[in-house]
Amino acid sequence: MFVIMVYDVGVKRVAKVLKISRKYLFWVQNSVLEGEITEANFRRLKSEIAKVINTDEDSVLFYILGNAKYTKRELMGIKKGGEDWIL
Repeated sequence: MFVIMVYDVGVKRVAKVLKISRKYLFWVQNSVLEGEITEANFRRLKSEIAKVINTDEDSVLFYILGNAKYTKRELMGIKKGGEDWIL
């Protein structure tokens, strides 16, 4: 499956969330990662993130798509971060 992850977490937890997320997805912009991921790895990612975030203060949002084949991305401005398309 193709996943887009967007997060808004406290300053003290940002580096930890990014480090965990980059094990599974590609960083594309501040607080945004994306990529193909298996169901098992998606469960691992969510489990690891859950151990770091404070659910009373932080927010992590996952957009889950079947695959990248039917998605399109357009960029305006400078490119930040990782890979163009991970297929």
